Amino acid sequence: MYAKCRATNERRADGMNDSTKFVGMDVSKEKIAVAHPPSAGPRDSGGEPARYWGEIPNQVEYIRKLIGRLSEIGKLQVCYEAGATGYMLERQLVSMGVACVVVAPSLVPKQPGNRVKTDRRDALRLAELFRAGELTPVWVPGEEGEALRDLVRAREDAKEDLLRAKHRLLKLLLRHGMHEPLGIRSWSPKYRAWLKGLLFDSGALQTAFDEYRLSIEEIEGRVQRLESEIHEQAEKSVHAPVIKALETFRGIKEIGATTMVAEVGSFLRFKKAPQVMGYSGTVPSEYSSGAETRRGKITKTGNNHLRRILIECAWSYRYPASRSEAIKKRQEGQPASVQAIAWKAQVRLCKKYRRLISKGKSGQVAVTAVARELLGFIWAAACEVEKQGVKQESAA
Repeated sequence: MYAKCRATNERRADGMNDSTKFVGMDVSKEKIAVAHPPSAGPRDSGGEPARYWGEIPNQVEYIRKLIGRLSEIGKLQVCYEAGATGYMLERQLVSMGVACVVVAPSLVPKQPGNRVKTDRRDALRLAELFRAGELTPVWVPGEEGEALRDLVRAREDAKEDLLRAKHRLLKLLLRHGMHEPLGIRSWSPKYRAWLKGLLFDSGALQTAFDEYRLSIEEIEGRVQRLESEIHEQAEKSVHAPVIKALETFRGIKEIGATTMVAEVGSFLRFKKAPQVMGYSGTVPSEYSSGAETRRGKITKTGNNHLRRILIECAWSYRYPASRSEAIKKRQEGQPASVQAIAWKAQVRLCKKYRRLISKGKSGQVAVTAVARELLGFIWAAACEVEKQGVKQESAA
């Protein structure tokens, strides 16, 4: 994933132009700005400056015509920045036999003194950096993996909407001096029955209150439908074996396991545990020079959805290690190696949390450290299952 993009020139012996053309595309909803260097050129010299091809509509037929014309001048390698347009362009180009790389926007080298940004300049810059091998590609999930990622993120959005809707209703009640009876827990069945029985003298206020309450019920229904589909995917999809393996860990249930698998995709694409930790943004930042080494807060770069669910699950390691009945039930039928990794993680991380707290670290800092190390154990267990799946496919 983190290897730099590199390529070399290819010239035919008869002198015909068969060099690799590195095409940079600045992609937006409506238009695609296209640029390419006239020749590959050595990496140190950078070759000749890139040329601007022009703009085309972001439509399938125009992209096909563009590739047909560019293919006449050499073998193509295309790059564009990851963004709101997703991976449809990458899949279209690959289906046409064109090598395409989706690059990480945050890792594209920037010129500090450059204060002018246009689509044309962005396309030219991408083409030149792509030829020089200075761009970092992102991992492109398959269509099924992307669909699962959209599903868990839709559920996450619905939960955020639900929290906002509840806050709006509570603030309305607070403004008008309405408080729930003593002894009733917020959003319990008794609390909801109390809400339904509230009556206001003003018709306008009653309508506003009813709409706030009904919106909460509508969003809760949406969350239930999304979680039902997540359960279906966790039981029957191609990702089900890995999801079930992650559920053997303390604090990781179906929603958390499915979210991790959807956000990471394939754990095998990471060679070592520190790489997936860096992908989650839970590694400490570092500012070192010479003999001085300084480490600071976590980087928070990478996948923030993965980081959020990791820290949420890591809070379960505040207490001593134990195998509850719920964990034993989730571990039924799972490989012994995966269960051993889960138990080792629990013993180590529960001790780690208490040790950090005893040293005066705050709960948030201790849990973040536990989350980072937990991801390493998760990576090891997921790789075990994925390797087994690869072996079974090869045998078949």
